Amino acid sequence: MEFHHVSVLLNECIDNLDIKPDGVYVDCTMGGAGHSKEIVKRLSEKGLFIGFDQDKNAIETAKERLSEYSDRVKFVHSNFENIKEELANIGVYKIDGVLADLGVSSHQLDEAERGFSYMQDAPLDMRMDVRCDFSAYDVVNTYSEEELAKIIKDYGEDNWAKRIAKFIVELRAEKPIETTGELVDVIKKAVPKKARMDGPHPAKRTFQAIRIEVNNELGVITNMIEDAVSIMNEDGRICIITFHSLEDRIVKNAFRHLALDCVCPSSLPICQCDKESLVKVISRKPILPTDEEIEVNPRSRSAKLRVAKRI
Repeated sequence: MEFHHVSVLLNECIDNLDIKPDGVYVDCTMGGAGHSKEIVKRLSEKGLFIGFDQDKNAIETAKERLSEYSDRVKFVHSNFENIKEELANIGVYKIDGVLADLGVSSHQLDEAERGFSYMQDAPLDMRMDVRCDFSAYDVVNTYSEEELAKIIKDYGEDNWAKRIAKFIVELRAEKPIETTGELVDVIKKAVPKKARMDGPHPAKRTFQAIRIEVNNELGVITNMIEDAVSIMNEDGRICIITFHSLEDRIVKNAFRHLALDCVCPSSLPICQCDKESLVKVISRKPILPTDEEIEVNPRSRSAKLRVAKRI
């Protein structure tokens, strides 16, 4: 299947990266290489682009789509939580910019057999990196009712989390839940009819929650940001696109913490923490897609871009 992914907030990302032709830039989530190609096009022969993705399909697609720039491109098949270590492995210790487009890609949603979509029946999987053993099947069939309710509530922000978890556990007591279709059916039974009619697809939030749990999506964001900033040259930029409030809150707080020059309690008369301000937050409010972009690509509707500059 062709790797199709519409790059969200493309112009806004490129503008805010403030690309230096001879600089070193990292795309933590290449996907279909849309953002990546626009970065690489702006680099000279002395510049370097490093593309990360934990999805093997994305790596292969990016190699093909960036083939004409092979003299200034390197690829890393890894989760961006390993950014500092993986860059050191290829001899890169300083960078000038980082881009991360968080969440699931359009391709992963559209590729039915990956099990990301509640709109298509497939084995319960949802692994962004198929080398991992842990999948959505394990979450749905081995987590306790309390654990399921917690992740659906925390990661899916679903008001019916406890009821959905209860129905899942009751059904799997008869037989394992093996497909996305079976999971959707049990969620529909758990969510009252009025709620199903008034809101988004009843399975949307639960699928999001399970996907986040499977891929530890929220647990790796802060460390990536801190590691990227720690090796960034002065005036380097970090641009992060998020798609839901949980991600956005983590990015906002990480940027805010890195921008502080003191974290001492207000009761102390003088600073004793010796903390340094490492970044300046460029986007006090998130940058949002235009109405025109949303019309062309409805999946961009919830996107938010936050930008910080190394000082």
